Amino acid sequence: MNLALRLLPSELTCPTSEDIQYANVNFLLFKPSVRVSCFIKKDDVQPSNYDRKNVTISCQLMHSHLEESFKRKKRLQVPLPLQKPDFVRTLLIDNYDSYTYNIYQELSVVNGVPPVVIQNDDWIWEELSHYLYEENAFDNIVISPGPGSPACPQDIGICLQLLHKCWDIPVLGVCLGHQALGYVHGAHIVHAPEPIHGRLSEVEHGGCQLFHGIPSGRNSGFKVVRYHSLVIDSESLPEVLIPIAWTSSSSTLPFVGPKDHNISNALGTQREKNVFVDSFSPKAGNGTTRSPRVLMGIKHRTRPHYGVQFHPESVATFHGSQIFKNFRDITNEYWLRYKSSQSREKHVHSYGKLKNFFKLSLAHMQVSSASRHCGDSYRSINSENSKVDQLNKVVNGHRHMVDDNAEMTCLEKFNIANVHHARTDRKCLKLKWRKYTHLASQVGGAKGIFCGLFGREPKNTFWLDSSSTEKGRARFSFMGGKGGPLWKQLTFRLSDQSDECSKGGGYLSMESCEGSTETRFLEEGFFDFLNKELQSYHYDEKDYEGLPFDFHGGYVGYIGYNLKSECGVASNRHKSETPDACFFFVDSLVAVDHKTDNVYILAIHEESSSMTQWLDDAEEKLLNLNGSEIMGSEKQYLHPLTCSSQKAGFAAEKSREQYIEDVKKCLEYIKDGESYELCLTTQMRKPIENLDSLGLYLHLRERNPAPYAAWLNFPKEDLCICCSSPERFLQLDRNNILEAKPIKGTIARGATAEEDEQLKLKLQLSEKDQAENLMIVDLLRNDLGRVCDPGSVHVPRLMDVESYATVHTMVSTIRGKKRSDASAVDCVRAAFPGGSMTGAPKLRSMELLDSIESCSRGIYSGCIGFFSYNQTFDLNIVIRTVIIHDGEASIGAGGAIVSLSNPEDEYKEMILKTKAPAKAVIDFE
Repeated sequence: MNLALRLLPSELTCPTSEDIQYANVNFLLFKPSVRVSCFIKKDDVQPSNYDRKNVTISCQLMHSHLEESFKRKKRLQVPLPLQKPDFVRTLLIDNYDSYTYNIYQELSVVNGVPPVVIQNDDWIWEELSHYLYEENAFDNIVISPGPGSPACPQDIGICLQLLHKCWDIPVLGVCLGHQALGYVHGAHIVHAPEPIHGRLSEVEHGGCQLFHGIPSGRNSGFKVVRYHSLVIDSESLPEVLIPIAWTSSSSTLPFVGPKDHNISNALGTQREKNVFVDSFSPKAGNGTTRSPRVLMGIKHRTRPHYGVQFHPESVATFHGSQIFKNFRDITNEYWLRYKSSQSREKHVHSYGKLKNFFKLSLAHMQVSSASRHCGDSYRSINSENSKVDQLNKVVNGHRHMVDDNAEMTCLEKFNIANVHHARTDRKCLKLKWRKYTHLASQVGGAKGIFCGLFGREPKNTFWLDSSSTEKGRARFSFMGGKGGPLWKQLTFRLSDQSDECSKGGGYLSMESCEGSTETRFLEEGFFDFLNKELQSYHYDEKDYEGLPFDFHGGYVGYIGYNLKSECGVASNRHKSETPDACFFFVDSLVAVDHKTDNVYILAIHEESSSMTQWLDDAEEKLLNLNGSEIMGSEKQYLHPLTCSSQKAGFAAEKSREQYIEDVKKCLEYIKDGESYELCLTTQMRKPIENLDSLGLYLHLRERNPAPYAAWLNFPKEDLCICCSSPERFLQLDRNNILEAKPIKGTIARGATAEEDEQLKLKLQLSEKDQAENLMIVDLLRNDLGRVCDPGSVHVPRLMDVESYATVHTMVSTIRGKKRSDASAVDCVRAAFPGGSMTGAPKLRSMELLDSIESCSRGIYSGCIGFFSYNQTFDLNIVIRTVIIHDGEASIGAGGAIVSLSNPEDEYKEMILKTKAPAKAVIDFE
């Protein structure tokens, strides 16, 4: 694919001087129903005036003499002897990026109040200007990063118009927002010398106020994370824009290097201070020799507008918080120096300054929480106008909360307004449990207990199996089968989205404990149903006091990858052969504590009934187990793994050549700025006959133990899942702490101890694998940032290397405190599918992957785990998994494609990840 950036037909060069009457310039903005490509073949465009391979982009403007539809308020330049306020109100424009909520978290802490987030096509200019100039709702604006180019209207939305017209409001553009600031004033956007994603560079700055208190230059400690394939051409920079920061075009640094490979977190780390000897001297746009530097920051000469090409919100950027603090101070000083309007002056010191902003925050959370994920299918003008109407209703409806309850804090009101109200139809569940001290090892451990209690008739059984517990990776295993009167099975299938009449949703089949089945259509989808179900249960926390784990009964099962369509993706190109979600409602279970060797049996029931009989029966069976009688006549056939269609092995969905070509397609998308990272996958399949599925799982867990392993059996669907996943997707504990543990970066174990240690160190020091991991860490921070308290999201462990039976992997841990107004399902929906299986930005990456991959991922790339009835949950990422369905075994595998990826190496890594599960099937068959 040989692509270049495209000049759109109606383009005119942007004015490069303030002498142009900007009031007569309107942007050509529209909302197409499908993405408008900003790329064409190089051969189809005229040569550039500059001697370079890339085609430049000029600013797309239309000149018009029509008067604007609103009356702009005068901003008098009169000094005001005022003190700085305690908070700053920010409008954060989201360009459908996966790092926007990292900025949100930073601004929440720095500003003293969370910003309002809107997507770049939520409001038209008249609506935006109303809140900016009539309501005086915001003190400044931050424009987020995002995929694509500022030349593409759908990529940048209202941001160009905002940068053009809001000349009297402080604006900070990050990455794509930075490029938009250059583009709107006439600078050219070109391909960078090379794509830089998830990699660090040292930055030199010129002492601008945006970088106040931040060191500059080589070895100064100012290292930043970059995510971009496009840059502003410094030679085309107009006089109205001033360069304020630069970096070397080819200089990048690994996060962890040979001298500091034991570092686990870069936050707050500083280095010895030195500065670049050579300073940036050529004046941008004056025809001098091209500088080898890449612009990392610009500011407008007369407007309070700033842009940075790097990502100050990244966990690995040094001094990132200081940049946001400096922008806050710039904003405060700007409004102290200039008087914008009488209304703004009146409420500078009062709580009233938060009034409109807080109303907007409430509206944002209540109206936009679901739609903020939405893809192209939700962006029609009618739906957006409807959203604004709803927003205005919410704003007006909550007026009394701000006026009459001024003594309450903003965040208290924020949480109260959004708390989930108690349902009148709640079911009251009671829990009974018994504990058996140091019993597990006496009855054969978790394996002996499962086989003894459930293995003789494994239909409708589950086992959330922490088969790898070393180094504290996991502690508890949960197991069970068909239980009491509350037991049921839920099977959900998405509707056929190829049907133009379909509005989404899907069909839910519910089987009761007696065997009766009911099917109904869920118009709002499975996540909405599950959320309502979990919130319908009432419980008493005293019932589970003393239990060291959080699963006390509830839903156990999986969510398939295609449910991404309920999390913002417009549609699924490929339909899954397996159900899109399948769960048991479990009213009885056995838990094993691998740390203490204790065993627990638990049962939940409604107040009017009892589960004492099940507890008595389970206790009798448990105490009579003989540890030596463990099921597991495992076959020891050793057949080599093959990727051909031979009967003994697995047949790959795509050949080696096709997979490598797909990797190259991903690299082209990354080069053109469409994605930072694409997690490409494929499937391997093998027909099977009369396979003992439970025996296969027992064999797999012995050969490849994992902390988040699982066995699920759904006989009515002819479906068994044998999972040996090492990766946690997301956990919510009883203290409302969310945790994600993404894996990115994998290498095979060595044949000898020395070789093994060398391979482990190679992975730890790999800049490419560090970039993969860092991009997903920042993505998961963003996803948790949507539903966590401001300032609570943190990374206690960054890029640790963990070792398993066949591979070393690079693992990070992200945690945050769940907001009180967010439900368990809200948290999962905010982060699903796991970023380690999609790439970033997530929505655009999933759309691209759907166009490249040739079949549905099905259960693979989804998650398996539990939702407890008290709204705690723990879910894995479905990898290293054998799916047995309709006489076929399938294994999904893949890897993250980044700008540093080598296609051959990516194919080898994909094969490596299939080795353990595929060999288990072939050996056991």
